[in-house]
Amino acid sequence: MLDDQTISGLYCSLAGEDVWLLPERALFWKRPATLIIADPHIGKPGAFRAAAIAAPEGTTIADLERLSTAIRRCGAQRLIVLGDLLHARSGRTAATMSAFEEWRTRHNSLDIVLVRGNHDTRAGDPPHSWRVMCVDEPWDMAPFTLRHHPESSVAGYTLAGHLHPAARLIGAGKQRLTLPCFWFGAQVGVLPAFGSFTGTKVIAPDPGDQVFVIAEDAVVAVSGAPGGTASAPTASRR
Repeated sequence: MLDDQTISGLYCSLAGEDVWLLPERALFWKRPATLIIADPHIGKPGAFRAAAIAAPEGTTIADLERLSTAIRRCGAQRLIVLGDLLHARSGRTAATMSAFEEWRTRHNSLDIVLVRGNHDTRAGDPPHSWRVMCVDEPWDMAPFTLRHHPESSVAGYTLAGHLHPAARLIGAGKQRLTLPCFWFGAQVGVLPAFGSFTGTKVIAPDPGDQVFVIAEDAVVAVSGAPGGTASAPTASRR
C-alpha cells in the first residue's frame, strides 16, 4: 500500500480528496485506491508502421511496465483511463494485443474502467478478454467528473486528458525545456499523456492555475506560474 512518507511524487488536496501526482504520468486517488491515467494510445507505433511511417519499437511494453510500477508502488485496486486507450484499428497488431493480454494476466485482480475518447471511437473498444469496463463521458465519481475532453461540469471537479499538456521552461541563460505536466485550473484538471509516443502541446495557463512538470523521476511545481497558487488544489511534498 502507498507509503505517504516515501512515495516519489507530489501530494495534493484536490476537491477535498488526497491525491498523488506520480512521475509515471499518473494520478493516484488514495481513498478508493484508484490510479488515473490519460491517453496511453496503445498501438500508435504499429499504426504508424502500418502507414509506412517510421516508429520506435518497444514503446508499448515499456509503457505497460511503467504502469505496473505505478500500480505496485500505490497498491491501486482500480485503474481509470481518461480516453484513448487504443490509438487506431490499424495499431491493433498481434504483438500489441498480445503484450496487453500478458500484462492483464499479471494484473488479474485490477478493475479497469475506460472513459471513451475520440480515438476509442475510431479504434473500437478493447477485446472482452481485457476485462475493461467502457463508459461514455462524463462518468461521475464524486467529487470528480471523469472525462476525456477537458470540459467543466456542475457535477464535480473535472479530471480529463486529450490535450497532452506540456510546460515550456526558460532558464536564466535562455535555455528552453519542454516537459509533460499536470495542469489544474479552478474547475478542470488535465493529466499528461501516459503514452511515451504521443507528442505534447504547450499550454497557456490562466492566472491562478497550477502546473506541475514531470522531470524524470520527480514531479515539480513550476515556480512563477501565472497567478501563483491556485484555489482548486494545494500541494506539498511528502
